[in-house]
Amino acid sequence: MPNIGGRPATIARDDILRAGRELGMRRLSVKAVAVRLGVTATALYRHVDSRWGLERLVGESILAELELHDDPGHDVERHLLSFALQMRGFMLEHPGLVTYLQLLFPRGDGGQRLLNTEVDALARRGYEPAAAIVLSGAVASLAIAMTASEENSMAAEEADGAGLDRERQAVRDRLAGDDRLAGPSAALPQVPRPEYVRLLLTASIRGLIGSCPPGRPVAEMVADLAATGEGL
Repeated sequence: MPNIGGRPATIARDDILRAGRELGMRRLSVKAVAVRLGVTATALYRHVDSRWGLERLVGESILAELELHDDPGHDVERHLLSFALQMRGFMLEHPGLVTYLQLLFPRGDGGQRLLNTEVDALARRGYEPAAAIVLSGAVASLAIAMTASEENSMAAEEADGAGLDRERQAVRDRLAGDDRLAGPSAALPQVPRPEYVRLLLTASIRGLIGSCPPGRPVAEMVADLAATGEGL
């Protein structure tokens, strides 16, 4: 909505949201949105209080589209894995969203809705609300962190795929020249990235459930884990 005849353009919060979504979370900034709308950054600050407010406006709008599916036939492990993979898939479909979530989860209404949905799903599997919040928050954090790593790798491939391939080959060559590591590293199976993420998530979720099974108080779980790490 550019200026016409030298008069300041009039914009609304919906204009900011539309422009922000068109840019995407990866390219989102107050300056970029202002340029896209043909206004000054000051005009945006009449509707969003800061860069954080702009991120929250656009990020929560995107999160509102994520509907978590809960298969009633899934036990706790399969349910939490499905929850993590649904989050991962949605984040990969919306580049830059993972960075928004990585800073703080939940940050707004969309994240709070997802957390409530997951707490309800765990309650149906025997968890008290406090334990459900801890468990779902931990799994969400794992999914966010792993997806952030994936997105960084994909961004590096897009920027300089040939250079990244050379770096990967250099690592393989280094391992091949190590007397201790050459044999074991060569025998490792080549696991595609999605399957590797699934394996790591499954292992982590099993550990979390082992520490926090249905019915165990959160305080007891935290005390047990803290005692394990004493002296390290």
